[in-house]
Amino acid sequence: MTIYIDVSPAVHGRAGLGRYAESLARALVAKDPGRFALFFNRSGDARPLEGLGGIPTRSVRAGYKPWRMAVWLGQLAGLGFDRLLPGADLYHATEHLLMPLRHVPTVLTVHDLIFRLFPQHHKRLNYWYLNAAVPLYCRRASAIIAVSQATKADLVRLYGLDPAKITVVHEAAAPQFAPASPDQVVRVRARYGLPDRYLLHVGTIEPRKNLNRLLEAVHRLRGAGEEVRLVVVGSKGWLYQGFFRRLEELSLGDAVALPGYVPDADLPAVYSGATLVAVPSLYEGFGLPALEAMACGAPVVCSHTSSLPEVAGDAARYFDPTDVEEMTEAILSVWRDQALRGAMRRRGLTRAAQFSWERAADETSAVYARAMGGRQEA
Repeated sequence: MTIYIDVSPAVHGRAGLGRYAESLARALVAKDPGRFALFFNRSGDARPLEGLGGIPTRSVRAGYKPWRMAVWLGQLAGLGFDRLLPGADLYHATEHLLMPLRHVPTVLTVHDLIFRLFPQHHKRLNYWYLNAAVPLYCRRASAIIAVSQATKADLVRLYGLDPAKITVVHEAAAPQFAPASPDQVVRVRARYGLPDRYLLHVGTIEPRKNLNRLLEAVHRLRGAGEEVRLVVVGSKGWLYQGFFRRLEELSLGDAVALPGYVPDADLPAVYSGATLVAVPSLYEGFGLPALEAMACGAPVVCSHTSSLPEVAGDAARYFDPTDVEEMTEAILSVWRDQALRGAMRRRGLTRAAQFSWERAADETSAVYARAMGGRQEA
């Protein structure tokens, strides 16, 4: 029995989707290495996944955009790409891209429907593609995994899908996300030029992350005499120009550090050294940075929308992401109160421990078993 896991987002290092694909693949392979094979699009900056070289691997060499179009057109035409997966008993698409297969059951992970909920925050062509393709992929998949109850509710509400077809399997922080030692924090702080106290945001710079309002909150805090420094860890995504315009308009250059991408080896110490972590997103399919922060012992303030309360539970302090005053007050209440931060750290560590990739692997394997017992929807 061979189950193919599409790890394309991981080999191309695509932020949260890549973390999901790699972490899940590693957890599944650890449980039963002889059962799995990997598939990915071998193009551009593809990098092999360290430690998984012994796992059977198949690939296709195509540019990202041409491959997306080929998959969509293949689905529309009713073609089968089965020859790309010899001996497959099941194929798991870990991003919003379901290869058309005629004789192989499929599982599709849906992370979010942000393109549908916030179309103004997507590039036009990307919105057009996702809006046309994702409903089709959802219909064609034998089974769907949603990474949160919030995403499942959106799939049912917006696409009219049968709830029984969708299983919620939560993500988890990778094992390396744990409280760093004081020495590790000092080294990483020096490496990236971080201040002694800082408000941290981790994530791609894009409109959905709501960073413009976070900048305004920092501006208000500094205007009130609080020496708040903001550290934004993450690469530029799309439509990021507005963030840099707002940063200049508010004259916050000296108060905001932009180290860009930080490798996973250093990220736990960056989280651990933060006074608090802010997740002000307008919407998150899961909100992995909140869980990673809690696993590293950092207090979290975050939006009360979408999946974030589902993930952070009683460990976080919440605010309305569209209300700058409420966001500012939430940040200030934690920034000033050392005892509160200590209590939030303890609750956060307890909350993060409730999520694991081992459990996600077990729950995903159960979805595979059900999918292989059924037939694909025409």
